[in-house]
Amino acid sequence: MKFKLTLALLLTVLPYQFGWAAVAATDSFESFIHTMVQRHHFQESALRQQFASVEIQQNILDAISKPAEAKPWYQYREIFLTEARIAAGVQFWQDNAATLQAVEREYGVPAPILLAIIGVESKFGAHTGKYRVIDALSTLGFAYPKRSDFFLKELSSFLLLSRDEHLDALQPMGSYAGAMGLPQFMPSSFLSYAVDFDHDGKRDIWHNNADAIASVAHYFVANQWRRGEAVVVPVSAKGHAYQHYLTSGVKPDTSVQQLRTAQVHLPAALPAKLQVKLLSFPLQDGAELWAGLHNFYVITRYNHSPLYAMAVYQLSQAIAERKKSTN
Repeated sequence: MKFKLTLALLLTVLPYQFGWAAVAATDSFESFIHTMVQRHHFQESALRQQFASVEIQQNILDAISKPAEAKPWYQYREIFLTEARIAAGVQFWQDNAATLQAVEREYGVPAPILLAIIGVESKFGAHTGKYRVIDALSTLGFAYPKRSDFFLKELSSFLLLSRDEHLDALQPMGSYAGAMGLPQFMPSSFLSYAVDFDHDGKRDIWHNNADAIASVAHYFVANQWRRGEAVVVPVSAKGHAYQHYLTSGVKPDTSVQQLRTAQVHLPAALPAKLQVKLLSFPLQDGAELWAGLHNFYVITRYNHSPLYAMAVYQLSQAIAERKKSTN
């Protein structure tokens, strides 16, 4: 029995222990190397030497097959709206108050929203990822055909940012999907939105809180965050007509007047012509209804799941309320 177990383990481990040699010989890998050399002017020998140290990891493939967003809302919410995360958010606010105030003033994104993003993504820097970014992106780019195109583009972006920021590409750590730093930016997002807020010549989202906070704010502004506007409002409904508006997607597509006609009760201050998105979040007993506004949609540009955006919103509210009560 012991021999069979050992054999089973060997059969599981060996393909991944030696799998890189096989992957390196594929057309996909050769095409990637060619692109980086011809289009981005990398040195081929240096790239090949670098990838000789890359590992294809089964646990990365396992992790991406079980995303948290597959959980129902009442379970998903419990992951992020915890006492520990709320308390950590208040502490992070106190430790970075001046930066948060300056970023909010410059970009117009409220401090609680910025805090909630960093809280959901990395628990305020406590969990920024245990995988080398290059391993994660290579594994998913070369051994996960379902989304290989996306992850190979991210791998390219990662090599570019490593060169731009003078980083050893074998060193940065991140999530199983290659997300990095306090805000868990994908490499393409880093290239587009990362900010050197303290002007020290580096865009450091791993260790520099100012850069991380401002980078999140820049991301939102680039995705048309509306300064001073609400995010989402709770609503209630009578009858069943409202169910017609529970459609897929998260972009506002229904007027307030249409929902009122369907017996949805919304705040009186909302203009009749305002476009919103009616959303239903399942509970253990029933469901709760919300109307997502434009800024809720903007949060989903960070992560397309409405569960994610709602967790960010509710965590932001909880942190703000806790901080107010402790002042």
